[in-house]
Amino acid sequence: MSDTREYFDNVAGQWDQMRRQFFGDGVRRAAIAAAGIRPGMTVADIGTGTGFLAEAALDAGAHVIGVDLSDAMLKQVTSRLGERDLETRQSTVESLPLAAEEVDAIVANMFLHHAEDPPATIAQLARALKPGGRLVITDADTHTHEWLRTEQHDRWLGFERLDVARWFREAGLEDVTVGDTQEICCPTSNCGTKAAITIFIARGVKQM
Repeated sequence: MSDTREYFDNVAGQWDQMRRQFFGDGVRRAAIAAAGIRPGMTVADIGTGTGFLAEAALDAGAHVIGVDLSDAMLKQVTSRLGERDLETRQSTVESLPLAAEEVDAIVANMFLHHAEDPPATIAQLARALKPGGRLVITDADTHTHEWLRTEQHDRWLGFERLDVARWFREAGLEDVTVGDTQEICCPTSNCGTKAAITIFIARGVKQM
């Protein structure tokens, strides 16, 4: 995981440009809509990067907690959005810096495939939700592009949607749905190999 932090520290300055090559704004629109973000809510953006989802949550009137493993990424998002209703917290390999029942909604884009233990991570996120709060995760479907492990430090080559739905339910979430964002993730390897990976959207609601 220290390699992951180092990678994102190194690419933080170029991340906005890289992200635009990976996927479009449809991912953001789908995540924000599924999370039901409204003015006055407290929303955590996990793996916030330079604020792709955080910015949209702020636009919707939420107080946003941007969480990232990379200090350099947190500096980038603070530079971009720090004058708005944003606070940043640095995560560790072991845990996410959120208290139990602290937030109304959690969004996480392209974060889960870097998690050491995805089911345990989803359980941590569910604990941080207030009763009735929503967890929304957008990430890659299962693929075979092994070079993403070495070049971008992906720990998992995407996920099966049935597995993600099961992990949400095991974390105590209800009304679980896993669908398609209608977006494609399109990274390119150092040697010019292009990938085209579908992106799912998973949503669950914490019991009242």
